[in-house]
Amino acid sequence: QVQLVESGGGLVQAGDSLRLSCAASGTVFNIGTGFWYRQARGTQRALVASITESGTTNYADSMKGRCTISRDNAKNMVYLQMDNLKPEDTAVYYCNMDVRVRRAGLFYSYWGQGTQVTVSS
Repeated sequence: QVQLVESGGGLVQAGDSLRLSCAASGTVFNIGTGFWYRQARGTQRALVASITESGTTNYADSMKGRCTISRDNAKNMVYLQMDNLKPEDTAVYYCNMDVRVRRAGLFYSYWGQGTQVTVSS
């Protein structure tokens, strides 16, 4: 059983920063690619950033230049540092990871429960 738990969301003002964390726990051998998505009310879930096992990153245009995704393989964690937040960044942010539960096993995709980020103007 694998669980992903996000933390770090909250209510901030425009221009502030937040750092989201996502921890994979349970029967985790290692994590592969990690992703952060967000879903604003009434919209579809959209990719914010991704990071491969080797550290290659990719960012959506919506937050490019204002966020940094990183990871700690030893702790099975992925982070999202968000700077200069805007009211339009208000959304539930979800962590998604490819997780391998045993050596030489397949990667399976898991989702966290989401963490709310609200940016006031």
